[in-house]
Amino acid sequence: MELAVISGKGGTGKTTIALALSELAKGAVKADCDVDAPNLYLFYGGKDLKQESFSGEKEAVVAKEFCKECGECQKVCQFDAIKNGLVNALQCEGCGACTLVCPQKAISLKDVKSADVYITETAKGVISRAQMEIGGEGSGKLITLLRSNAREYAGEDTLIIIDGSPGIGCPVISSITGCDAALIVTEPTQSGLEDFKRVTELCRHFGVLTFACINKYDINEKKTKEIEKYCRDNEICLIGKIPYDNVVMQSINELVPVICYEESKANQAIRQMWDQLSAQINF
Repeated sequence: MELAVISGKGGTGKTTIALALSELAKGAVKADCDVDAPNLYLFYGGKDLKQESFSGEKEAVVAKEFCKECGECQKVCQFDAIKNGLVNALQCEGCGACTLVCPQKAISLKDVKSADVYITETAKGVISRAQMEIGGEGSGKLITLLRSNAREYAGEDTLIIIDGSPGIGCPVISSITGCDAALIVTEPTQSGLEDFKRVTELCRHFGVLTFACINKYDINEKKTKEIEKYCRDNEICLIGKIPYDNVVMQSINELVPVICYEESKANQAIRQMWDQLSAQINF
């Protein structure tokens, strides 16, 4: 079973909650699909069982011995990435238009390394993760690979918890496609509400069973009520409301999951949410 923890925007506390849930779900396999900011492994350390390179993009290469510098490639390039037979790798998007118009067939596309992909064994289970190259592309293809790697180390009765990227782009689509359920973490702000609406529509489009959680709900009770109303009107199960808690920042600074702090109000609310969520997904 796969549970994706996502959010319409960054900064809602998605990773904190994904980490806490993975602790409560004993033996859960973790897939850190927030590839632009992967940080689940920071809480554990551990040993890398597997490492491989991933190429998710391409770059034009000019064979100088065949190039006549006719300028046809320069005319067609929409990214100003090629001039006088020289390719600017920082601007090339690998679209391949130049390869189509070159009369000498002097241009080809080569794979470019985007990330290193790891399977990391920790004292609390396995993490499937990636470390992006500088300027690397966090594509849906990379997310698909991370989820596939996680499944290899998950048994039939194992829960895979996916820490997805914020937003509604390709990495998020790849994170939720085929999932058993998605938990959307939002916050009681205007931008939080609007982005929450967008990501719920995305989940509805892909037919994913959707739950919602309002983090720091007590910082703006009025906006919290608006989110609750939206959930009722759109038949979205609001599974949890987590209060603002300074202990959360302490847990991040100390790299310890928040559920390890018994006095934490957030810890207690997350545990209650997990009890309800696990009953809903029959885990």
